[in-house]
Amino acid sequence: MSVNLAVPSITADYAQRVADDLSANRGEQERVRSELDRLQDELVRLEESEQVLTKMQDVLGGAPKQAAKQGKSRRTAAVPAARRSNAKAAAGKSGAAGGRKVPKKSASTKQPGEATWLELTTAYLGGQAEPKSAAEVSASLTEAHPERAVQVTVVRNALEQGVAQGLLERSKQGRSVFYSPAATAPVPSDS
Repeated sequence: MSVNLAVPSITADYAQRVADDLSANRGEQERVRSELDRLQDELVRLEESEQVLTKMQDVLGGAPKQAAKQGKSRRTAAVPAARRSNAKAAAGKSGAAGGRKVPKKSASTKQPGEATWLELTTAYLGGQAEPKSAAEVSASLTEAHPERAVQVTVVRNALEQGVAQGLLERSKQGRSVFYSPAATAPVPSDS
């Protein structure tokens, strides 16, 4: 008979836990909703400030006018704000894609016949006795090639490309990343 008495108490315990969990879940939902409302209000204030600043920039004759977000209500849809802003960014990219391609190509400082960043980085690291960071490689390439605009991100991408192709090895020491030539480096490809 004690078995029959234990079953109702276990059921009651589970029922109480489920009720407590449900109450906690509803409380968390309310907290998140209030945070979402606060963030949406903040977003509306920022968008209004952007409109004012854009108008001031136009009046002052500043940089080219960016697409202003006119006539935006506080709650345009049930979609979260992050998705709305991503959709706008994607729409802006598709509309301005043609204008962005030309500056990138004209900003390239590599002349025909010059070595690629991958070739430069692998050649530099090949002559080094110890692994180097992307910043160290960039600084050395800046000194060696003052005619070329060296950017750390471009060098880091070239280094990662070398790692992907098996030309270089990556090692970590704490939060720092260092690159060195691979023990048996294959011939670099043009891709």
